[in-house]
Amino acid sequence: MHTVRTPEARPRRTLGQALAEGAVLLDGGLSNQLEAQGCDLSDALWSAGLLSDELRQIEAAHRAYARAGAQVLITASYQATFEGFARRGIGRARAAELMAGSVELARRAGADTGRESWVAASVGPYGAMLADGSEYRGRYGMTVRELVRFHRPRVETLAAAGPDVLALETVPDADEAEALLRAVQDLDVPVWLSYSVAGDRTRAGQPLAEAFGLAAGIDQVVAVGVNCCDPADADRAVEVAAAATGKPVVVYPNSGEEWDADGRDWTGRSTFEPGRVRHWRKAGARLVGGCCRVGPSDIEALGARLRTPTA
Repeated sequence: MHTVRTPEARPRRTLGQALAEGAVLLDGGLSNQLEAQGCDLSDALWSAGLLSDELRQIEAAHRAYARAGAQVLITASYQATFEGFARRGIGRARAAELMAGSVELARRAGADTGRESWVAASVGPYGAMLADGSEYRGRYGMTVRELVRFHRPRVETLAAAGPDVLALETVPDADEAEALLRAVQDLDVPVWLSYSVAGDRTRAGQPLAEAFGLAAGIDQVVAVGVNCCDPADADRAVEVAAAATGKPVVVYPNSGEEWDADGRDWTGRSTFEPGRVRHWRKAGARLVGGCCRVGPSDIEALGARLRTPTA
């Protein structure tokens, strides 16, 4: 698959320009939509495992969110790494094609809506490659330099595919955030930085103000915030992110259910409430959506709230 980005596919504004003018609606959880379509995500590569042979399913999932009103579509590359693909017997050249292909799939789905849309190439944390739940803990026993070496080849590959932004997402640890920001610093593509948090700290236990502060003053970072966390934790985190950086805030929490890494299943009940967007907007959020277990109907409801004057 070759990535072709025609002039017609380009949004009129950069995502940064759009955020300066108002709120932008993100999509929801790609994995839950793929499962709703009947896909098997039990592989360690998760949704990225479908990039080699289930392209229509991935594009269909993107289209479901685009129809729901999502203006930013996040690619299926969260768990896509050269190391992960190698364990499946996929060489580097083919792995690079699959990562680039994830951008093309999202671009095509967004372009067909006739609305201005942006593609965010997902860059998950090191722990996502391990597929053992450590993406929710951080502290892998690696140095920042080692993490830069891990992330650099994949961010280069994704950036070369022509996304509108790199989503440095579900980051559990400020050290890994530092590594990711170093890895992308000379790439000609904007990024957003989004932590996974627990209460008022990163998953690794660092204070959020310090963690968000890493992005302050970096022009390449167009938004900073949280994702893949409890909606209640997102409320306070939006305020802290805005205060610590002065940047637009990105927020896309989970449904509120808990992931059981050992049982590989979700437990609890959903607490995702689109009405929370009113508080998020007042606190500085400009890029809003959902993560795991937040589906197209939730995104449609969130979009409706965004369009109301009181949101």
